[in-house]
Amino acid sequence: MEVLNNESSVQHTIGDRSTSDVVVRIRTPEGRDERVYCHSCILVDKSKYFADRLSDNWPTCQILDSRNCVEVYCEESDFDYHVTVLRLFYVMTDGSVSDAWNGVKNAIGILRVAVELECPKIITSCVEYLEAVPWEEAEEEEILKIIPGMGSQVEPILARLQPVNATAIMKIFLSTIRFATSSPPSPMNDLKISAQEQLEYMLTEDDDAPLLPADDIIKLEVLQCVKRMFTRFNNLVDSFLYESQVSVSEAGKIPLFQSYLTDLSWACQLLGKLESMRDFVYCWVEISENIVKIVDPDPQVEMVEIKSKVLEVTSKVLEAIGYGNVVLPTAKRLHMVKVWLPFVRLTRPLMDAANADDEQDARIKIDGEFWQSLESTFVSLILTLPSCDQANILTEWLANEHVQYPDLTEAFEVWCYRSKVAKRRLACLCGKNGTANIV
Repeated sequence: MEVLNNESSVQHTIGDRSTSDVVVRIRTPEGRDERVYCHSCILVDKSKYFADRLSDNWPTCQILDSRNCVEVYCEESDFDYHVTVLRLFYVMTDGSVSDAWNGVKNAIGILRVAVELECPKIITSCVEYLEAVPWEEAEEEEILKIIPGMGSQVEPILARLQPVNATAIMKIFLSTIRFATSSPPSPMNDLKISAQEQLEYMLTEDDDAPLLPADDIIKLEVLQCVKRMFTRFNNLVDSFLYESQVSVSEAGKIPLFQSYLTDLSWACQLLGKLESMRDFVYCWVEISENIVKIVDPDPQVEMVEIKSKVLEVTSKVLEAIGYGNVVLPTAKRLHMVKVWLPFVRLTRPLMDAANADDEQDARIKIDGEFWQSLESTFVSLILTLPSCDQANILTEWLANEHVQYPDLTEAFEVWCYRSKVAKRRLACLCGKNGTANIV
């Protein structure tokens, strides 16, 4: 490596003992020791650290091989980077060495040493490189660990990691929610799924706070988008009802029907995070009977996956009702039990058969935890109904061939206890209130 010194018009080469007047001795605690023969005019021009060490103001100056000697101590991991920086002094004649970095990891190490040795030209060139190139995940973590402590001169490197202002976040959220709840052509389904996943991530509180707060503006936009999604689904359901002689599979609309159900299942999760399930629940209650009419009688194998998607959405809706997250009148709660309890009874055996078939699509496999959760939801929901309605449901359950699932034993036990002690409990209550005892 050669460099032309402007003052003397003499070319210098690193390691040239015949012209060298300085030895830079690089040492590590592990005992590694290397002598690099350099030129004071180059070191002083490229590095403030060396300029200070070689100045008359420095208290002592060591001599080695009849030359001034500057000892530099460093960690073993930084040894090669120190040597590289010294070599760069001899090639940085125009302030740019973009082809010398050999990747992000190497550039980070060089930058660390350049900051330590106060080499402004190398720092600038290194910052320009790191700011412009892509990073691997491990490289990004290394940058986050090292760069913030280096001062304002390296801040441009962190530009891509800086927090975004609220206006920009809102704009991208609105664009994402509208795309995620749209109905694009099937080749764009993967993009839509990705948008849906990122929306959940934006609104989820994990190790970090949500990207944006779930305020009334956000909730309103989500509800409006989900409403449009539900309208498309409702229209599709109505079209099947009008073509009463044609099943979903015969109509060739299974992919579209399934796509809508998948979107609605995702919408349930999103609305659950926002604690805004009410409108969705009311819409599903109104359309439930029509959904069952469409999918229940169809014996096609393809419909098994449809039914599993229907169950996904229904389970979330029933959970919101059964555990009091969404308050519904008695008549609507009873309606949901009467519609979905028979459907679940008949669908469970189909799902179990699919699980037993190793060749069956994994997308229709439902694990035992799901069935247990759904069963508990039914028990909770039934126990919110008037005791006479409970009695009718339990009577039908005990007489049904599918009595094993859902297992309503817990609801039956609670009903028996409540019914047996009802007169005594209510008599005490009425007596305290000064009203006539119940007989």
